[in-house]
Amino acid sequence: MCALMADQSLSRPRQMEGRPVRLSVTGARKAFSGTPVLNDVDLTVREGEVVALLGENGAGKSTLSSIIAGVIEADAGSMVWEGQSYTPASPGDAISHGIGLIHQEMRLLPDLTIAENVFVGRLPMTGGRIDREQMRQRASEQLRRLGLEISPDTLVRSLRVAAQQQVEIAKALTLKARLLILDEPTAALGGDETDRLFAQIDQLKQEGFSFIYISHRLEEIARIADRIVVLRDGNKVAEHSTAQVPVDQLLRDMVGRNIDRLFPHVEAPRPREVLRVDGLRSAEGAFADISFAVHEGEIFGIAGIVGAGRTELVRSIAGADLLSAGTVTLDGKALRLTGPDTAIHAGIVLVPEDRKGQGILLEHTVADNLALGNMDRLGKRGWLDPAKVREFGQRMIERLGIKGRPGQQARYLSGGNQQKVVIARWVARAPKVIILDEPTRGIDVGARAAIYEVIAELAKSGMAVVVVSSDLEEVLGLAHRVMVLARGRQMGVLDRAQANNVAVMALATG
Repeated sequence: MCALMADQSLSRPRQMEGRPVRLSVTGARKAFSGTPVLNDVDLTVREGEVVALLGENGAGKSTLSSIIAGVIEADAGSMVWEGQSYTPASPGDAISHGIGLIHQEMRLLPDLTIAENVFVGRLPMTGGRIDREQMRQRASEQLRRLGLEISPDTLVRSLRVAAQQQVEIAKALTLKARLLILDEPTAALGGDETDRLFAQIDQLKQEGFSFIYISHRLEEIARIADRIVVLRDGNKVAEHSTAQVPVDQLLRDMVGRNIDRLFPHVEAPRPREVLRVDGLRSAEGAFADISFAVHEGEIFGIAGIVGAGRTELVRSIAGADLLSAGTVTLDGKALRLTGPDTAIHAGIVLVPEDRKGQGILLEHTVADNLALGNMDRLGKRGWLDPAKVREFGQRMIERLGIKGRPGQQARYLSGGNQQKVVIARWVARAPKVIILDEPTRGIDVGARAAIYEVIAELAKSGMAVVVVSSDLEEVLGLAHRVMVLARGRQMGVLDRAQANNVAVMALATG
């Protein structure tokens, strides 16, 4: 099967050469506050083609995509769209031409229905009133086209991430987009959901749609792309006419050096048991009968496809979600978890999966973000000492190697450094257990390696570390043992020697 996929991919460039160029970008430049972020970048996308756009955070991918999608204006350069000069004045202008940008962070309105989200801002009208029947019918047509059998009257907040992403694509299709820019489309998806997305992209390609595909998951590129363009420090440093490029080569292109080892060496855990959970059952029905233990210095991985109950489980252990049954024991003492504060004070902390929504305050400084969760240590009687906050911030910046300053707004940090800030906040409390849910989602390969080193160091210091990830390679590369969940049930726990892709997926889909 893999050989067949490779053969098909190798034939793609020759098939694409005869197709008309849909988009051409020439000499694109952009600077912010005098700092160049894009330097004379060229890009072409043909009809029915997937062009992978790769690079570390800050390489210029988002800037280039935003220029194409009308979010920002280039300082220099030109674009041609379907044979005509193209200079979009706004995202709406780009959409009217047929170009849609689907962000990694969903832009849907959770309290509106699928149909309302698909047509928001351009509701179909008949006789001066919203034509809801037409709206439902047209939304349903696009949902079925994407293989999503669900009522258009469903509230978006009730959908899982994979389904929300399909709604975003359906919205772009109703706008008659012929080029879709997908920014980290699989960051929150498991294997099955990723396969379904790729099948949808393949179908749309057959219909003539074009794609710019941005991803940090390099193993996906050979499966979905026809060509690869690599950016580094705002420059186009490589262009490959096929997607069949060794990962090592892509890593060298992206970071400008060899990355000899993505995953660090992890030392053997110690025999002392730190955390034990017995018979945990979710009050919301997300999981049931979960039991496991984590030892001092152990990295315990939790794997499973989207919807398996992984996030709900660790949120419950951290006191954020309610349990209906079971016990959480820390250092031999059963805890009564009434909220996150009781878990934190006991010694259990959680780095959440949604970094921007739940982990960091983008408008606040690095020091202020680090102080959150540590205010009881940085002030007296509810008053914070600014000098202590700055000093504390500098100390934690140095400890975790954060590239930033205490007084700098968190929004100006890269995704990897934002994640380090969230980890540092909780490491400062010297917890007994640290839980990391999707620790490298949306983070480039160089920053991922740095986060992995931090995780290995936490385990080496004696913390019990729990890692939840949709990236199976990540779980297998870090964990001493891996627990696999499926549909809220514990399917098995594999030690490092037993855990591999086949064994984990057999349990996850069993």
